Amino acid sequence: MSLIVQKFGGTSVADPEKIRAAARKAIRAQREGNQVLMVVSAMGHHTDRLVELAEQVSPRPPARELDMLLSTGEQVSVALVAMAIDALGSKAVSLTGGQLGILTDNTFTKARIRSIDTARIQGLLDCGFIVIAAGFQGIDDDLNITTLGRGGSDTTAVALAAVLGADACEIYTDVDGVYTTDPRLLPEARRVGVISYDEMLELASLGAGVMHSRSIEFAKKFGVPIHVRSSFSDIEGTMIVAEPESRSVPVSGAALTRAEARVTILGVPDVPGTSLQIFSAISDRKIAVDMVVQNVGQQGLADVSFTVPGEELEAVLDAVRDPAERLGAAGVLHDDRVAKVSVVGLGMATQTNVAWRMFRALADAGVNIQMITTGEIKISALVSRDQADAALRAVHQAFGLDQTPPEAKTWVQIRAERAAAADLQTLVSRLRDDALEGLTLTGISVSGPQARVTLHGVPDHPGIAADVFEEIGRAGIFVDMIVQGYDGAEGSTSISFTTEESGLADGLAVAESIRDRFKMRSANAAGGIVKVTVSGIGLRSHTQVAEILFKTLADAEINIQMINTSELQVNTVISADRAEAAHQQIVKAFHRSLDRGD
Repeated sequence: MSLIVQKFGGTSVADPEKIRAAARKAIRAQREGNQVLMVVSAMGHHTDRLVELAEQVSPRPPARELDMLLSTGEQVSVALVAMAIDALGSKAVSLTGGQLGILTDNTFTKARIRSIDTARIQGLLDCGFIVIAAGFQGIDDDLNITTLGRGGSDTTAVALAAVLGADACEIYTDVDGVYTTDPRLLPEARRVGVISYDEMLELASLGAGVMHSRSIEFAKKFGVPIHVRSSFSDIEGTMIVAEPESRSVPVSGAALTRAEARVTILGVPDVPGTSLQIFSAISDRKIAVDMVVQNVGQQGLADVSFTVPGEELEAVLDAVRDPAERLGAAGVLHDDRVAKVSVVGLGMATQTNVAWRMFRALADAGVNIQMITTGEIKISALVSRDQADAALRAVHQAFGLDQTPPEAKTWVQIRAERAAAADLQTLVSRLRDDALEGLTLTGISVSGPQARVTLHGVPDHPGIAADVFEEIGRAGIFVDMIVQGYDGAEGSTSISFTTEESGLADGLAVAESIRDRFKMRSANAAGGIVKVTVSGIGLRSHTQVAEILFKTLADAEINIQMINTSELQVNTVISADRAEAAHQQIVKAFHRSLDRGD
């Protein structure tokens, strides 16, 4: 018998009528011959009211007690849904996270799932019950109630689908699928029929509110198809699977992360161990850093910039205060009025000039770029928050995201192509006893040899990045990494990019032409470098990944020349003559970490 997991968000169970509607969907699925497990969030805005109540009682409520309080929201919902199913003539049982057998670590308010004992759930399903699971929660080894953090019910649903070997995980929400961008911001946004795990991971980490990144990590790790659907209609929705809708287009979606904050640590020594001291202090507080830019140092000093969620800014500034003093930094700057606009697509890994098209679109809209980071399937630009909406609209239009791409595949076509794929249940059985949310590495690689080209004193005004990369593209130079960051001089930035080492002379010639044309301070280049990449599932949410990488390089006395990051990768540029040693040490370090269960 097929098993379907159905997750209903807060808006889908916001009042008695919506609760009855959710109950009817579950009953209909069961009567079609399926076993049904429902995962339910707290009723709409109920959690917000509990948080407000806690803040009225205590300005800093203990995390353990906050979890005890917040978990009650889901307990109300599951009981009401079970009552509704009973009233409609079917059998249902509601279970809390602890009763479900969800065991987590003891990181209150941000707990990770370690294991799930499925015996009770499966027994109830086999007896014909619809099981109503409280999302967002579990228990630790001491039987304390824990919560999983933002998007925790999504994570609960996909985790249960994974360990139970469900045929599908249906996410019912107030929108009818995944769109090319937030349709509340751009009415022309298009609903996509299919999107890949990797694309959705990047979009979720960038603020796409339909799904939370931790739930997509689970789905990718265990191969769980996710079906995002509307609670209020029978529109087909969007399937999140391994394959993209189309590989013929470079970009499948755009995202805006509005509440970002930028931190820049000025004038730190350009020597091994600097990045480690900075980011280990942040990792200790379990704060996820997003855009990380370390550009090429000058006169033995470098500037390191990164972004964090706006609500984490004060905690981050407190965390970096000591390492900045120890390193003798020239200062720590921050800006809490920035936003990040990004484009994502598997197709950009094989297509050129994607960055230039994005930068030109922003330039034409009069949007100034403050920072740039790139990954294999993502390009992000930091902009002023008051230009955020214009930036999103510009890039969405530039890549024609309102149009269905040619050769777009449907889920039916993809499912037919996957018919001969490996049996999911084998994977589930093998991984069931592991730490379910443990870091999964998919690769540690070295790319090169490469060359690096850097422009210093780049004017900080709209259009400059587009002009720079238009000339680079016209010269036929293939660009890999791009980083733009603080330059240490007011009114200017620095831009670096990497390319194949054979393109060093051409890259420098173009850079010198650009320097002269725009009256920049300097242009320089160097060969003999490689890019070291750590790829995996959960890099962003496992805040220790960058720390392990930086510590390994520091212990080997290998200096990091450039850094950039994405949801799927952490990239560093180092000297090519240390590549083999770096690769060996990094592999050993991550194997030790995984063996310890870090």
